[in-house]
Amino acid sequence: MTDETVDQSAVQSADADDPRLAVLQAVVDRVTSWQDGADEPTVRKELDDAIAESDIEVDEATRERIVAHVLEDTSHGDIRHLLA
Repeated sequence: MTDETVDQSAVQSADADDPRLAVLQAVVDRVTSWQDGADEPTVRKELDDAIAESDIEVDEATRERIVAHVLEDTSHGDIRHLLA
């Protein structure tokens, strides 16, 4: 396992009080898997749609960091460091 590999049980237990993590990690994983090479508007739409369907709030700066992360790093990395 590398540093970039996400151990979902560790993520859930470490950040159980941040409901954004599971939703946002799922979006990043899905977009990274299925939208490889997607442009910024596509990644942003996927992210915005998932947030709208969930019961979480994510500020604009965090959304921008997540989109940039997906566009720059196509690996399934842990996004906890992107949450402000």
